[in-house]
Amino acid sequence: TGTSGTGAPHPRTATASEAGEPETGPPSGDTVTALDEPLPDQVAAALDAGGTAVHRPELGSLVAAVPADADARERAGTAVAAVDDEAVRLRSAVKARDGFFTTFCISPYSRHLARWCARRGLTPNQVTTASLITALIAAACAATGTRGGYVAAGALLLLSFVLDCTDGQLARYSLQYSTMGAWLDATFDRAKEYAYYAGLALGAARGGDDVWALALAAMVLQTCRHVVDFAFNEANADSTAAHATGKAVVGTPTTALSSRLDSVGWTVWVRRMIVLPIGERWAMIAVLTALTTPRTVFCALLVGCAFAACYTTAGRVLRSVTREAVRTGRAARALADLADSGPLAEGTARLLRRPVRRLPGASPFLAAFLGGAAVVATASFAPLDSVWPVLAAVLYVLTSGLAVARPLGGALDWLVPPVFRAAEYGTVLVLAARSEVNGALPAAFGLVAAVAYHHYDTVYRIRGGSGAPPGWLVRSVGGHEGRTLVVTALTAVLVTGRTGLPLALTALAAAVALVVLAESIRFWVSSGAPAVHDEGEPA
Repeated sequence: TGTSGTGAPHPRTATASEAGEPETGPPSGDTVTALDEPLPDQVAAALDAGGTAVHRPELGSLVAAVPADADARERAGTAVAAVDDEAVRLRSAVKARDGFFTTFCISPYSRHLARWCARRGLTPNQVTTASLITALIAAACAATGTRGGYVAAGALLLLSFVLDCTDGQLARYSLQYSTMGAWLDATFDRAKEYAYYAGLALGAARGGDDVWALALAAMVLQTCRHVVDFAFNEANADSTAAHATGKAVVGTPTTALSSRLDSVGWTVWVRRMIVLPIGERWAMIAVLTALTTPRTVFCALLVGCAFAACYTTAGRVLRSVTREAVRTGRAARALADLADSGPLAEGTARLLRRPVRRLPGASPFLAAFLGGAAVVATASFAPLDSVWPVLAAVLYVLTSGLAVARPLGGALDWLVPPVFRAAEYGTVLVLAARSEVNGALPAAFGLVAAVAYHHYDTVYRIRGGSGAPPGWLVRSVGGHEGRTLVVTALTAVLVTGRTGLPLALTALAAAVALVVLAESIRFWVSSGAPAVHDEGEPA
């Protein structure tokens, strides 16, 4: 008998490692007999000797044995019987790596809630839905604009996060995994947070404070942070170290520093906290909502997320420029899909592909950055009813095509998708804020939310191994450059009217949301592709 080490132990399950006896290494002679060591260890030793890495999981309190005689069998049986399977199962329901707040303030009791749900036949999807409903009620409380509403909103947001942790722990505890569950968990997290932003903005408006620009800025910053995470991970998921002067490049100064910091236990938690993962972020939002004002909440959120974005992005840039690596074609394809280029950029790329390939020093990142900076700067300073913002948007179309005219395999090319996101979202934010038209900013918030859903959905599909959304979907919603051009042109034409711009932005948001939601739901319900949660451990 034995106990499984897979994270969901069951009694009377066979295992394959040794406990209570000295570890064995590769064979010391030409021949190893069955009497010297068990057959599984012989196989592992042979694989090690042949250069194949063998995974040896940490058993913790579990017991695994290959008894060779009756006494050994009796000792192994006694050891297995002494293991508290339920305690191990409950402990294994919690993720091994999580944020400080989640690990020490939520998981100690949420896992017991997960067991309570399992014993009453509740499913992870039901708990996920309950978390969403709780967060929406919290947003509605915040929208009242009263102190009592803010206190209730903060408390309900924390309860929503407890349920958000519980659904995953329930799935691991009861082994109820599903594609639909993973997709719902990932999608609802973003819906909950951004709906809460909207609730805070509505509540502030009831009190005479217009913070829609701050709410939209928080959503833009948070989404761009996630795109940085996704793009960097995709670019380096299967890259191989390059060779310089015959020696493989095995590390960088930043990875060496990270390793040294990891040796000091408390620095791991500090680095996990300062990047404001979802637990710390939601706790900060909830507490500040209950104690302060929506404007204070958004200002603190923007400062914290901006610092976290600079910290993580700077480290990744340093790693990229100091480590010579060769990226695969799959990584370049994933980055191109994350770029979300529409028909205008794709057409420009086809025209420029041949001349661009003759310029070995051409940088896709530099082209994307210059075009994005130009369109945002022009939207920020040029008269909105002039031709200059539209011309800048046309230039953005050209630079976007130039950026994707060659494979995104350079050291900093993983920054191309985040630059595109920042350019599109930032342009919409600046134009709506500068228009000073009543209702333009809430409409812009809805538009960015719909487009952000499309971009998150693209990430989930790529990370799940099912590829990017179909080409017709990207073309039908215009691509990032097409939407930027349309919003810029609509602003130039309608900025002088009272209702024209908000109506146009609302209609565009509804059209994008309808198309991307319908295709996304169809895909995840019918495809069976594995979904991957978007917010991992960025530290």
